[in-house]
Amino acid sequence: MSRKKYLVIYHDLVDKIQTNVWPKNSLLPSEHDLSEMYQTSRETIRKALNLLAQNGYIQKVQGKGSVVIDFDTFSFPVSGIVSYKELVEELGLSSKTIVSQLGYTEAMDIRYKLDVSAKDKVWGVTRVREISSEKVIIDKDFFNEKYVPLLSKETCEDSIYHYIEKELGLTISYAQKEIVVENPTEGDRELLDLEGFSNVVVIRSLVYLDDSSLFQYTESRHRPDKFRFVEFARRVRR
Repeated sequence: MSRKKYLVIYHDLVDKIQTNVWPKNSLLPSEHDLSEMYQTSRETIRKALNLLAQNGYIQKVQGKGSVVIDFDTFSFPVSGIVSYKELVEELGLSSKTIVSQLGYTEAMDIRYKLDVSAKDKVWGVTRVREISSEKVIIDKDFFNEKYVPLLSKETCEDSIYHYIEKELGLTISYAQKEIVVENPTEGDRELLDLEGFSNVVVIRSLVYLDDSSLFQYTESRHRPDKFRFVEFARRVRR
C-alpha cells in the first residue's frame, strides 16, 4: 500500500539526517529547494518538515530555516494524543507488542481515577512494547466498560484507539497528563530490559471523549535512555 507523499519525503529526510547528509546544527535546504528536489508542492514539504519538528529532528528558526538537532533518542510528543501504533509507523521503527495481562479489575485506585459508579465495570490491559528487540515500554491501560467493551488480545496487540474510533465510532478528544521520574518497580524489572538503569519515566493520563466523558486511565512506563518527550509551547501575550 502506497504511503502519503509527505511521509515518503519525511522518511527520506530522516534517513539523510541519520546518515549525516545534514549533520546536527546544519541547515536543511529551504522549502523552495526541497520542493524542487522532491518535485512536489511546498505544502507537502511543509507537512514533512512539521513532522520532523514534532519528532525532534529539526528546530524551525524564523529568518534562518530548519536546523538539525540531535536525534539519538526517539521523540514522543507530550501534548498530542497519538496511539503507539501510529507513532512507530510515523517514526519507521521495528516494533512488537506483547500483551502480558488482560481482564477486569476491581482495584479501587483505578476505579477512583476513572470516577466510575458502583455498577460500572473496569477492564485493563498491560502491554510490553519491544523496539529493535529491546523491551523498553510498559503500557497499562484501563477502560470504563460503559464506553469501551473488553477487547480481544488480538485487538490489543494491534491498536485499541483504531478500534475505538473505527469500530465503536467514538471520538477521542483530549487528555490530562502527568510526567514523573520514578524508581523501577518489581514489575518494571520483570517486564523491561532495565539492566544498568535505575529510573523509569512514567506518563499518567486521563483521556476523554469529545462529550467530556472520561473513558480511559493509562500509565506508560519508559526506559529512560530511549526516549525524549517533546512539547510545543506558545507564549501567551499579556
